[in-house]
Amino acid sequence: MPVNLYVRKNIMIRGEHLIFDYPGIRALNDVSFQLPKGSITALVGPNGAGKTTLLRCLAALEEPVAGKIEINGVDALLNPRTCHRQIGYLSDFFGLYDELTIRQSLFHAASIHDIPADRLEKAAFNAAERLAIADRLETKSGKLSRGLRQRLAIAQAIVHNPGVLLLDEPASGLDPEARHSLAGLFLKLRDEGMTILVSSHILGELEEYSTDMLVIREGQIISHEPVTITPEKGSAVRIRCFLARPVEGLAESLSKIESIEDICIEDSLHFDFACSENPEIQHILLRELMDLGLPVSGFAPERRRMQDAYLATIGNGQRKEV
Repeated sequence: MPVNLYVRKNIMIRGEHLIFDYPGIRALNDVSFQLPKGSITALVGPNGAGKTTLLRCLAALEEPVAGKIEINGVDALLNPRTCHRQIGYLSDFFGLYDELTIRQSLFHAASIHDIPADRLEKAAFNAAERLAIADRLETKSGKLSRGLRQRLAIAQAIVHNPGVLLLDEPASGLDPEARHSLAGLFLKLRDEGMTILVSSHILGELEEYSTDMLVIREGQIISHEPVTITPEKGSAVRIRCFLARPVEGLAESLSKIESIEDICIEDSLHFDFACSENPEIQHILLRELMDLGLPVSGFAPERRRMQDAYLATIGNGQRKEV
């Protein structure tokens, strides 16, 4: 059963029925999806699932056996050089010229993308400024920390101001502070209009900035869904409630409220239940809890974490309609 595609306007990246073979291995098997402009999509899956192959095909660096790829409406297979001007790509194992300064590295990357000589300085400075390394333009690449080298590599990938950024394990080897800084950078780039597809194994980190999750396994897309899971109108959601102090007879008190069901009392200070997703009904429900004398200190809908959504998808072992 095929995965349903998002029906959205302003599609920036589109893949249709992609097939890619290595000798004796089918790396991509009828892969179809579309990503809207201004989104940050997490590409997740186990090792060998086809993530890097898919990224390289989208970057017009590999040609699939069959299928179609469009970047902002341009056919990547028929016009790879045109697509290269719209794409920034950072591989998992990227290289830098250690003897070149940041300025020289950015000049080199800009020249590769045919930026005229009279615009090199501006392009290099703008990219360095976006990555917060403009104060180090004369520093040699070999003298940079891992985090700053990563920033320089991304700056090289966006020096030509592409509309699409493809990243393969960009946070690999970074410390927690550098990872957090990188998440802020991706949000900034998205706010500036860039569409980002990022592959990573660190799902908790992807939650910080991703808008969508694309799950690939054994060369097939098995799920494509928003990161923020929101229920259909009129359906039930789970509400998690926190109490300021333990309450005797909590279960008996909660049973008096008809608008909640499937109550789960975790301990004397936490419980959750199912109720309508309607905010007005939730407001009334909160008042009922207070009227019962419950010392409510927190009341909010539960959100499913990306890792939970991913594990549920993998556990199903089948394609998921979205």
